[in-house]
Amino acid sequence: MRLQQAYSAEHFREEAHRLVDQLADYLAVAQSQQLETVIPYQSPEENFLFWQQNAQEGVGASSDFFAEVIQRSTHLHHPRYMGHQVSPPLPMAAMAGMLTSLLNNGMAVYEMGLVSNPLERILSELLTQKIGFGAEASGLLTSGGTLANLTALLTARATQTEVWENGHEQPLAVLVSEEAHYCIDRAARTMGMGSDGIIKIPTNARFQMRTELLEDYYQKAVQSGRKVIAVVGSACSTSTGAYDDLVAIADFCEKHQLWFHVDGAHGGAVVFSERYKPLVKGIERADSVVIDWHKMLLTPALATALLFKRNQDSFQTFHQKAQYLWANQGSQEWFNSGKRTFECTKLMMSVKIYAILKTYGEEIFTENVETLHDLSIRFAQIVNERKGFELALAPESNIVCFRFVGEGRTAEQIQTLNAAIRQKLLEEGTFYIVQTTLRDKLYLRVSLMNPLTTENDLTALLDAIERLAMKM
Repeated sequence: MRLQQAYSAEHFREEAHRLVDQLADYLAVAQSQQLETVIPYQSPEENFLFWQQNAQEGVGASSDFFAEVIQRSTHLHHPRYMGHQVSPPLPMAAMAGMLTSLLNNGMAVYEMGLVSNPLERILSELLTQKIGFGAEASGLLTSGGTLANLTALLTARATQTEVWENGHEQPLAVLVSEEAHYCIDRAARTMGMGSDGIIKIPTNARFQMRTELLEDYYQKAVQSGRKVIAVVGSACSTSTGAYDDLVAIADFCEKHQLWFHVDGAHGGAVVFSERYKPLVKGIERADSVVIDWHKMLLTPALATALLFKRNQDSFQTFHQKAQYLWANQGSQEWFNSGKRTFECTKLMMSVKIYAILKTYGEEIFTENVETLHDLSIRFAQIVNERKGFELALAPESNIVCFRFVGEGRTAEQIQTLNAAIRQKLLEEGTFYIVQTTLRDKLYLRVSLMNPLTTENDLTALLDAIERLAMKM
């Protein structure tokens, strides 16, 4: 009887309408800044105690539970959310998420991905066209940039070694910027390369890979007995938003016949903007590219594109027999996505993305990317004009690193002060920003992810920082 009620269409209709009303009301108060806080911060133990005392099984209405979840979550749709690189998703995409969660088609094989596999191909080939790849290019979707970067490096390894069948015959290595996302380091270690297999290239004053050092580091790796399988370019780095020189990396990879991978999880979205696409000049020469739809492309997490210049390469990554899934083990079938991804059961993420494209056209991606980049440039100007503040570097993306220095403080005092300011902002909850350490200097860091954030919000942030600094 309980199962019948749980599956009741009318019960779902009633509860879903109530939830949509809750979420619409939430969007209205978040976007208008009627919410008192961006992040209702409590310590981990306080939060655990609350849920331990209030999460009673089989008691109370679902709407009460949903209301608590909304109230106690970080509010990405609030214009003063400037924290991590996660998009405040479009409501249309969230609606598609409800649809796909109910349908629950796992999509590893064609029969379970009748809709999502074709849409995945359409979206992948839209991105390959934007990148500038040729007709032989395509790709796939996977659950986040970490998994996508790992898959790209596994593909690089598969195209250059027989490790899938024979194991490691010699130590392998990848060349990366010292500012590359930590998931590259994690991927290389996961692949058994060890700490010596992640060869980190120093960066210049703008935190970009010093590509003139690639040859020296490569030769040292070869002389030590390692086989370098790939070079990874950052577009852009997570800490500072700096873009590596992809043309120089492409030249180097062509010279040594190495796999060229671009981690564009965050900044690769600029391929939708003619104004900002020059930041990724050379990306069209990469063998593989990662771009997150859930960062600057308005989609709920997780949804990441992994694109290949030669789509056939993607079928070499996971050579494995699964007779109960595929009649033809060796064929290159785009419509059986489980042949090319680590996941077997995979979310219908393409439906959420295509719902945006269907409703608004790709112009909405362009508008969002340009709005966020323009806003970061303006914020940097405001910081430069404001006495007592300094930038780490002029921003190239929607990430801005800055700090309050004031007057007469030592370097150590400036470090302590900015850490204290960030903690106090977190506790007050009226803004949400993060911090990063660049060459032993601590900076406040904003990722401008919300297109409804205004110049007034950014000025108010600096006012709040200045107010707190004066009290410390």
